[in-house]
Amino acid sequence: MFKNKITQALLLGAGVSAAAASFSAMAANVPAGVKLAEKQELVRGNGTEVASIDPHKTEGVPESHVIRDLLEGLVNQDGDGNTVPGVAENWETKDNRTFIFHLRKDAKWSNGDPVTAGDFVYSFKRAVDPATASPYSWYLEMTTMKNAADIIAGKKEVSSLGVFAVDDNTLRIELEQAVPYFVKMMGHTTVKPVNQKVVEKFGDDWTKPENFVGNGAYVMDNWVVNERIEMKRNPYYWDNEHTVIDKVTYLPIENQVAEMNRFLAGEIDITNELPNEHFRRLEKEHPEDVAISGNLCSYYYGFNNEKAPFNDVRVRKALSFAIDRDIITKALLGQGQKPAYFLTPEITAGFDPVAPEYAGMTQKERVAKAKELLKEAGFDSSNPLNFTLLYNTSENHKKIAVAIASMWKKSLGVTAELENQEWKTYLDNRRQGNFSVTRAGWCGDYNEASSFLSLMQSNNSSNDPRYHSKAYDDIMAKALDSTSDAEREALYVEAEKLLAKDMPIAPIYQYVKARLVNPKVGGYPRNNAEDKMFTKDMYIIAE
Repeated sequence: MFKNKITQALLLGAGVSAAAASFSAMAANVPAGVKLAEKQELVRGNGTEVASIDPHKTEGVPESHVIRDLLEGLVNQDGDGNTVPGVAENWETKDNRTFIFHLRKDAKWSNGDPVTAGDFVYSFKRAVDPATASPYSWYLEMTTMKNAADIIAGKKEVSSLGVFAVDDNTLRIELEQAVPYFVKMMGHTTVKPVNQKVVEKFGDDWTKPENFVGNGAYVMDNWVVNERIEMKRNPYYWDNEHTVIDKVTYLPIENQVAEMNRFLAGEIDITNELPNEHFRRLEKEHPEDVAISGNLCSYYYGFNNEKAPFNDVRVRKALSFAIDRDIITKALLGQGQKPAYFLTPEITAGFDPVAPEYAGMTQKERVAKAKELLKEAGFDSSNPLNFTLLYNTSENHKKIAVAIASMWKKSLGVTAELENQEWKTYLDNRRQGNFSVTRAGWCGDYNEASSFLSLMQSNNSSNDPRYHSKAYDDIMAKALDSTSDAEREALYVEAEKLLAKDMPIAPIYQYVKARLVNPKVGGYPRNNAEDKMFTKDMYIIAE
């Protein structure tokens, strides 16, 4: 998409003082000779009903899929995961602390109003405002945006946030510390803009199709809860001329077998997942439809570190050691997932993790150590450990939970009662600490180790395991202060070592993204490690 070296240097945080040269981010790039279908409609499985489509009220992947089509931030990603312009045509920085974004003059809201720097000022302030209660407000704190931390903590006024509209098309953002990957962070859902007039007029109802105003390539057309979300082209989108697909539909299908069957019946073009037990058959019988790619995500179980007996590191380690990750990844999943012994995936840019000691043990040795630790903590056959394992409704999550519960029972005599909840309830209970052990997954918000490791900082509101370690927080603070890539990576390795020592979570596997994709869908981003898909970049090929 872009080859501009100045811009690439800025993205990498080189601190180039010259402004990045202007270049446009094309939408659907249809190769010469490709014949397009007359009907340009895309149907996607989305895993579950979204909790919201308000970017400042969401925290999940299903919501991000939908919001990506409806709202556009300062930057986007292309099919290879490169950061490319969104509302911002270009940007500049001299010190990685003050960033100037130049907004395109033809960016408009779906009601025809211009998108201005003031819209981003309003939106960023709304995201950190305690009154908004954004579950992802911490994300702006992690950018070190000036005063964000104090605003979120209620110590300073929202008006003091370090974001300013120099004029309608120029946005200045001031950070408290130099953050070389800051531009990458601006591609996240939480920093997408909302229309102030519409939000203030309709309150929480602004997201209803009849009220919705966005600045993305698509607008809401129809929303039937637990059935479908339908979107149509936004004629005011600045690059509508190069957008090909006219309509996109998201289906909240939690059962992967049902989703697969609808795909095979021609009702779905892209599935959210595929059922684990059918993977080998699908790969054999429908190889042209199976799409597998590396994914910047980790699957883990979180322990409630504030709740007995999980406030005892021996209990946490025992349960983690007793999980046979090879069985999970090879026998149960078998799509290329890797066993995980650290939180940060190995494919993360600029990160070379060091495996902890328990990763080098045989499973028999791990189980023996787990029994020893559990007995030290006061649990054995005369006093067995019992607890509830929470997961969100999904056949794939259920199969993994059943397998791990069986491992715990067989090797340790531990009983885990399985409890599944629908997505929104599950998120609420996790956030409120209403769990003992919970299934969780984390996908990088940007391709850098801090996107994972910041999750376990004490001040992160998405730190559902409630892990609080001053030593860990100090390591992460030093990493942020570091101006050396080598020193920063060494600190990230130290952070992972501390997580292995304290075991607030049990890493289980590193994801791959396996789904079914109809070959007629052109522009599907097979090389995007964060699985960021934009319908505007895709097209339907004539059969």
